[in-house]
Amino acid sequence: MTPLSEVTKPRFRLSRLLIGKPLETKALPHQVVSKPVGLAVFASDALSSTAYATEEILIILALAGTGAATLGVSLPIAIAIAILMAIVTISYRQTIYAYPNGGGAYIVARDNLGELPAQIAGAALLTDYILTVAVSVSAGIAQITSGFHELYPYRVEMAVAVIGIMTLVNLRGVKESGRIFAIPTYFFLGSMFLTLVVGFARYAMGDLPTVVDVEVMHEGGQALTLFLVLRAFSSGCAALTGIEAISNGITAFKEPRSHNAAITLVWMTSLLIVMFLGITFMAHQIHAMPSETETVISQMGRTIFGENSPLYIMMLVGTALILLMAANTSYADFPRLAALHAGDGFLPRQLTFRGSRLVFSWGITGLAACASVLVIVSRARVTSLIPLYAIGVFLSFTMSQTGMVVRLRKIGKLQPGEEVPGRETVMRYDPHWRLKAFVSAFGAICTGMVMVIFAVTKFMSGAWFVVLLIPTLVFIFFRIHYHYRDVARLLSLAGVSVDVEKHPVQTVILVDDVHAETVRLVNFAKSLDHPWHAVHIAVNPNKVDSILDKWQKRVGEGDLVFIPSPYRLLAEPLRQYVEELQAKKPGSFVHVIMGHLAMDTFWEQALHQNSAVIFNLALSRMDRVVVTSVPYQIHRNGLPHDDHSKTHH
Repeated sequence: MTPLSEVTKPRFRLSRLLIGKPLETKALPHQVVSKPVGLAVFASDALSSTAYATEEILIILALAGTGAATLGVSLPIAIAIAILMAIVTISYRQTIYAYPNGGGAYIVARDNLGELPAQIAGAALLTDYILTVAVSVSAGIAQITSGFHELYPYRVEMAVAVIGIMTLVNLRGVKESGRIFAIPTYFFLGSMFLTLVVGFARYAMGDLPTVVDVEVMHEGGQALTLFLVLRAFSSGCAALTGIEAISNGITAFKEPRSHNAAITLVWMTSLLIVMFLGITFMAHQIHAMPSETETVISQMGRTIFGENSPLYIMMLVGTALILLMAANTSYADFPRLAALHAGDGFLPRQLTFRGSRLVFSWGITGLAACASVLVIVSRARVTSLIPLYAIGVFLSFTMSQTGMVVRLRKIGKLQPGEEVPGRETVMRYDPHWRLKAFVSAFGAICTGMVMVIFAVTKFMSGAWFVVLLIPTLVFIFFRIHYHYRDVARLLSLAGVSVDVEKHPVQTVILVDDVHAETVRLVNFAKSLDHPWHAVHIAVNPNKVDSILDKWQKRVGEGDLVFIPSPYRLLAEPLRQYVEELQAKKPGSFVHVIMGHLAMDTFWEQALHQNSAVIFNLALSRMDRVVVTSVPYQIHRNGLPHDDHSKTHH
């Protein structure tokens, strides 16, 4: 007897070559990552934002001129953003310990604020993850075209190709993709810190030159007003994107999961603050200018190392790689969050299914498709995407921290040693709940203010789209939820009794032509022991006589009814005929049996009409109609010799 494991072992396919051999379900607990690999998987988005956050500040400030005094405002702005980073990190560290199963803002809002705030937070995060892929890949391509200007016209094609490659890598699984992406992440960190160390050393020795040969993006014509400074601050807050990623993906870490995730979060923020402040300071010292053709990072590396220096090329490659790989954060978190939504009935259930490599394949491919559309529409321009970017991020920040305040206030009402089970986790009394609640409340106020500032200052630049998109997504989520709820109610067995009365069944064999498959259909219908007859949709009236003649000679029993179809329709005439049968015998079932040619390969299958799909769609909406598809397997090596002889006989 063949073991079941051998019977069910999948055959070789192209997908196996691309994404690896399938993993058994029992291997799921082993698909976890260590802290160093987790930093590469979940922190690449946040770390990569340092490559364009400073530039986005300078782009806005340059509207008031490119003087040192004007662009020097970038330093106080960067310090304010760094303080906000620390506040948000402390709050999310509390979230990691409070919700060890992950889910981030969505779970926190659902547990403490209700379904509507949870769906708002979820819509904001899902939108942010899609934009993260588009922004990071576009920014990575911009780094490449800064060093190789001849590639600039092909930036859109390059960006879409990178998204395709990343999709394949992530379909191989979180553990394997993490190992692959750890290399470019740490290469970027090494090259960036080397650049900053050399830059600060040259600055200390008075040997740091200023940048030359830069094509400035635009000339200043506005006054340096508070509104302009707020615009620059909101643009620079792009550096905070990705901080929430670790709290969403806690389950991907090795045990103890919360502890490892919290340590990785602190590592990430520390690196992020040092690099962001260092890059902003160095950009100010070399008088970096916002340019359409060369990024600030490229200007900094070229000035510090020299244009033809291998170290400059190394830094440029490292930055491009981390920006391209930053999308991996979204690939790690978007499918998990979408699966949580789907599990709660707010997105299609298919998003909860794991693929052969134990990843949420539908979520990964859906993310890639949406991000590719954004890249094509925006022509892979980071500045065009940034206005769409941060509203969702800070909305989810605000929801998460507000939810934590509500949770901590509930905890404060408990007695020492008391435990109360919640929807997600058990709440226990914490003597430090007031301090933690203050931190989360202060963080919620700060991120809420940033969100409002961003929405106002960037509204006409494209933020209006996200302001409309998030409510639209929430509406769609609830429509899906109501559908699933109604279906569950209709399928419920509550108050339903089984009708033991035997209803008459009328069996109809759908015949396209008379051949070996037709004989199998007739034999199957006869085995059911119900009255039966055959029908043919006469799309081609010239075939009627030939089919009738073959039926009488080859089958010789049962009626064959020809249904005229003067407009060459298939499904509509059959629906009408079935309705007539039901009208003649009210309460009866109509059992439609149809054949289906099953080929060995997809391309062979595509060469056939496959009309069974059309009939299934048309008849599945009719009451008391049952459709059975009987496959007839056609193998490339043909039927065995004895089967041929039986058929001819």
